[in-house]
Amino acid sequence: MLGLNKQDTTILLVVAALTIFAPFILNPFPVDSAMAQFNAGYPDLMQRFVIFGIFAIGFNILFGLTGYLSFGHAAFLGIGSYSAVWMFKLLSMNVIPAIILAVIMSGLFAVVIGYVSLRRSGIYFSILTLAFAMMMFALAYSVLTPITGGETGLQLALDDPRILGISATPEGNIPTPSLFGVEMRASTTVPVGAWEFTFNFGYYFCALIMLVAFYLSVRIFRSPFGLTLRAIKSNQQRLNYTGVNPKPYTLAAFVISGMYAGLAGALMASMDPLAGAERMFWTQSGEVVLMTILGGVGTLFGPVLGAGMIKYMENIISKINSDILHSWFAFLPDGLEDLIVAIIYPFIGKGWHLTLGLIFMLVVIFLPGGLVEGGQRVRSWMKNRGKSKEETSQTPAE
Repeated sequence: MLGLNKQDTTILLVVAALTIFAPFILNPFPVDSAMAQFNAGYPDLMQRFVIFGIFAIGFNILFGLTGYLSFGHAAFLGIGSYSAVWMFKLLSMNVIPAIILAVIMSGLFAVVIGYVSLRRSGIYFSILTLAFAMMMFALAYSVLTPITGGETGLQLALDDPRILGISATPEGNIPTPSLFGVEMRASTTVPVGAWEFTFNFGYYFCALIMLVAFYLSVRIFRSPFGLTLRAIKSNQQRLNYTGVNPKPYTLAAFVISGMYAGLAGALMASMDPLAGAERMFWTQSGEVVLMTILGGVGTLFGPVLGAGMIKYMENIISKINSDILHSWFAFLPDGLEDLIVAIIYPFIGKGWHLTLGLIFMLVVIFLPGGLVEGGQRVRSWMKNRGKSKEETSQTPAE
């Protein structure tokens, strides 16, 4: 289907099913239950899942296929956001022109940064990309304040010209991003018994783009271009001996990866029309590295899985406080309750980074292929267990 083999088609269909039914999957607990704390099916978080999934998919095209580790991909995330907001200010609130401009601008910057950075490899390449990102962060934060808004960020205003749109609504408010008249924030909440499921237009728009981005990444992975990138990662020196110049291929991968990041930045601005320099900071680049490694470097579904896990911990686990813990363990004797809360509390709330760090260490040590490898091991174990039971049942009794 769509030029994919059976296995890749299955993966694409699984990803599509997960994104379509996310409002149900991410809201497993009734609204009034104590476990509702773990529900993640609200629009803002679901949008973050798919947007950062796009960011990680693009990063995986560079890191997973070529082995070039960039610590500066947040620069393209910021460029995409700034480009989208400027398009909202100058042209219209339609998200399509904003996304197109963001992808083009991030691609152009990626050509320049990649051309310089790819003159070196290994740790030197990583440091160069980090230096470029931090320079752009400094420019956006202070030097280019008239363009970027400085530390307050670039925001929409009532006096924006907006050539093809209105500067203010009839109520006197700033218009919101939309797709041909349908606002990104438009939502419908459907109560079903003790559950509430929210269907948000902006989420499904981002999810559709993520599915297209995921499909394109699969085609890149399976194409001759992708095989050449794998050869670069395997042994670039041998590739040189065959007469193939790897530089154009690595630059193309860098530009494609940067355009994915710009697309993610544009979608972030489309959901919340604000662009700030913090999106270019090195922590954002480090986060996408963690997402890719945690999910599985070089795998198709791994980066999306890693992005979802980190954003879930950041938005759900970080909100659990001591009061919630005490309510969970209130049935225990007071002394035992306080002891358990004291043991668990450092790993949640503000300490969620500690939990993430421990999980990351365990994955790197025991699952070098990330969470995808863990899933493959479980599936293999279950399959072997089923075969052993079948063989035992077929063995004649002595």
